[in-house]
Amino acid sequence: MRRFEWIDGIDVSDLELPVRQTPDSAGYDLCALHDVTLAPARVTLVPTGVRARMRAGEFLALYARSSLAIRYGLFLANGVGVIDADYADNPSNHGHIMIPLLHFGEKDIRIARKERIAQGVFTAFLLTDDDSPKTQKRVGGFGSTL
Repeated sequence: MRRFEWIDGIDVSDLELPVRQTPDSAGYDLCALHDVTLAPARVTLVPTGVRARMRAGEFLALYARSSLAIRYGLFLANGVGVIDADYADNPSNHGHIMIPLLHFGEKDIRIARKERIAQGVFTAFLLTDDDSPKTQKRVGGFGSTL
């Protein structure tokens, strides 16, 4: 059940779900859902229009594409994004993956619809021997695991 899905109600007629570019690529390229202008010294959430489904014991690690830093002076604001397996059913945003980009340049930068902006790598994780998670369900988006 590891896959990407479109968020309902979004025009994706000219887009494709995230794909790997080569057989040896670890990351699935995520694209901007629409044109976005990024102001200098600010964080901008760039929507992708997709959610990720994965098995228990996995997460989707999000990394900025290296070309963003080289061409635009853009970085992931949180370094590495972590999309938990239960994020896809988040009632506040339906699991919509948003990419928080920080712009270090001096002029506005425009990201075009369909431009590849991040890579998602499905990753397994380990638990401590005495792991005892809280039983609450996720009810929010960014920074809101309750």
